[in-house]
Amino acid sequence: MPVIRTLSKVAKQALMGTPGCGCQPLTVAVRSISFSPRQVTSDASFHSVSFSETDHPKVLITGGLGQLGVGLAKLLRMRYGKNNVILSDIRKPPNSVFHSGPFIYSDILDYKNLREIVVNNRITWLVHYSALLSAVGEANVALARSVNITGLHNILDIAAEHGLRLFVPSTIGAFGPTSPRNPTPDLCVQRPRTIYGVSKVHAELMGEYYHHRYGLDFRCLRYPGIISADSTPGGGTTDYAVQIFHDAIKTGKFECNLKPDTRLPMMYIDDCLRATLEVMEAPADTLSMRTYNINAMSFTPEELTQELQKQMPELEVSYEIDPVRQGIADSWPMNFDDSNARKDWGWKHDYDLPELVQTMLNYFREETRMARVN
Repeated sequence: MPVIRTLSKVAKQALMGTPGCGCQPLTVAVRSISFSPRQVTSDASFHSVSFSETDHPKVLITGGLGQLGVGLAKLLRMRYGKNNVILSDIRKPPNSVFHSGPFIYSDILDYKNLREIVVNNRITWLVHYSALLSAVGEANVALARSVNITGLHNILDIAAEHGLRLFVPSTIGAFGPTSPRNPTPDLCVQRPRTIYGVSKVHAELMGEYYHHRYGLDFRCLRYPGIISADSTPGGGTTDYAVQIFHDAIKTGKFECNLKPDTRLPMMYIDDCLRATLEVMEAPADTLSMRTYNINAMSFTPEELTQELQKQMPELEVSYEIDPVRQGIADSWPMNFDDSNARKDWGWKHDYDLPELVQTMLNYFREETRMARVN
């Protein structure tokens, strides 16, 4: 190890030049030399084989069994090839996910294991979805702090050390009651009051710091509430907008835990996944910032119910307000200003509220029909 440290010191001096000597820096024939914010451990596992670069990134998705991970993996595999996108999680995947492409166990709190996965699979892009959501995080603050903050630090250090392009999603929860709510711009007072929101502001600022300090290619989108037909609500404050479709098809009745006039920004999952792909593919020189708002529509439970009742007039909706979720929703933006994303890298949504409702109903009706046939 002393020899390695000495060689590293000499190489660094050669690149930087010797202060005060008036000498020009040496030209060194290497692709890049980066200095990690975290020291490389002596027992790290590396592959020492050379390989030729391809046009396609090699992508690792953490928290891949969540609402967005499986959908993004499918989109990226269609674009870059099945074997170039690896899903990872600490849970056992369903058979459909396990057989659809590479899957690997990965605990983001295990720094050494995470580094080995990145090195041994020659990862170039890292999409970090592992996080505890708003309502779940409030129920277990210690776990949320560990997963959302400590896990993020591991991800940042590994991404900086290995020169990865890193995507970390943020959220409407990164804003607070003192933020302008209608609309909410990219840059404003945030001050969230949930551990989920605090951890996301921390992720935004740490990612931008690593970009400026270490040159990390950090990219972040603040997602609104995401609506998807083929996922189970996971404890988020905006999940009522998914649950209402499940209950409408199954029972014709829905009990909402938010007030009928609670307005929040929302987006259909196809728009969300496409936005993620587009910002990851965007040339770095087109990005005027590293964290962007994105938006598609903004509605209330009452407006969603009215649109749904146009096709299901028998649907009955009642309201049993959850004070925790309502308090969270009242501190969040009512509408996002995403003009910078639209200007910088051409963001444009496809789904408004009528298209959203029609798409969701078509999915559930087809699912019900197939279940009856089977």
